[in-house]
Amino acid sequence: MIVVISGTNRADSMSLKVARLVAGLVEAGGEEAFLVDLRDMPESMYRPGAYATRPPELEPYQEAILAADGILTVVPEYNGSFPGVLKYFIDMLRFPESLVETPAAFVGISAGQWGALRAVEQLEMVFQYRSAHLYGRRVFLGGIGGLLDADGRIVDAEARDRLQRQVRGFVEFCRRLGA
Repeated sequence: MIVVISGTNRADSMSLKVARLVAGLVEAGGEEAFLVDLRDMPESMYRPGAYATRPPELEPYQEAILAADGILTVVPEYNGSFPGVLKYFIDMLRFPESLVETPAAFVGISAGQWGALRAVEQLEMVFQYRSAHLYGRRVFLGGIGGLLDADGRIVDAEARDRLQRQVRGFVEFCRRLGA
């Protein structure tokens, strides 16, 4: 199973649209996808005591991360970095076992031209700290508002091809590491 994380809890986000697209590509490649929509995180997760005692509502997400053959995160750029809610989600995962030796890939999206390059590079450092195996093919989708149609499909053939190649390659990377 590949966990696909939509990296924000913003309503009607482009991240969620791209994450759904990625999950569909994962499934088209013959793997199960588990979509993590950060809008679904329990409010109890944000209470100060959650660090000491993780809320039970978080457990399905924790178990999915532990069972994952790989994690592909759609990373929006907020103020030159990734969203704080994404970092907090990672902080809430059990340490150290949650990302250790788990394959990880990233799709950066932004309204600007660079497609969240800085945000992805910063998040990669967090995943490296947690001992994940980073997949080298990253996809950056700048000008995301003009790349998606009303149904959340990528209208630019070159961007669509890059995303498809990344997902196919990542699925194969996960299989090789799992063998």
